[in-house]
Amino acid sequence: MTFTRFLPLIAATVVCGGSFVVEARQPQPPTTPKKATVVQKKVPVQPKKPTVVEPVQPKWQLFRAPDGRFTVLMPGTPNQQTQTQKTQIGEIDLEIFVAEPPKQQVAYVVVYNDFPYSYGKLTNPQTILDQAQYMALKTTKSSLIRQRNIRSSNGHPGKEIEYINSGGKITKSRMYVAEGRLYQVMAITTRKQQKSLAKTITGYLNSFQVVLKN
Repeated sequence: MTFTRFLPLIAATVVCGGSFVVEARQPQPPTTPKKATVVQKKVPVQPKKPTVVEPVQPKWQLFRAPDGRFTVLMPGTPNQQTQTQKTQIGEIDLEIFVAEPPKQQVAYVVVYNDFPYSYGKLTNPQTILDQAQYMALKTTKSSLIRQRNIRSSNGHPGKEIEYINSGGKITKSRMYVAEGRLYQVMAITTRKQQKSLAKTITGYLNSFQVVLKN
């Protein structure tokens, strides 16, 4: 059995584009030059180099899920919301955690959902991961850049995918299936900031830990 709708409708458009203002100046009226006995050479004025503004580095801190079942480093306290999705296996609640550092075009997102016991118990984890990838690309109308199979630090099966949508937003996501739950850990950014944030995004994804139930 498969379900047709779930994640990640969430933050495909949470990254806001920047804007800029061009200052316009009125042209000065021409003046009549005065006679001069000495002709001075004009020294060309070198254009000023544009000031490069480095992204503001947020204060990262360890975030523990309210139910204690995962930890991850986040740039501040994430906003939390719940969305309910109707699927072929019934209604599924998506728990969504989003952190957006100021003055950066990036969003750090963790989403998880629990499956009905029978589905989570009987369905192959790889099938769930493949379906999650398919729906992520379909829902966000994205093209796959790369993919690979991974495992969590405590051995749960997972998958890492990277994809880009038509607007140029790039998502790097790691998904894990653990104890009847699907986790999706994502960083969504722009082409412009992808290179400068590459190490930060990798560190964020590496920091995610599934905490086993007692």
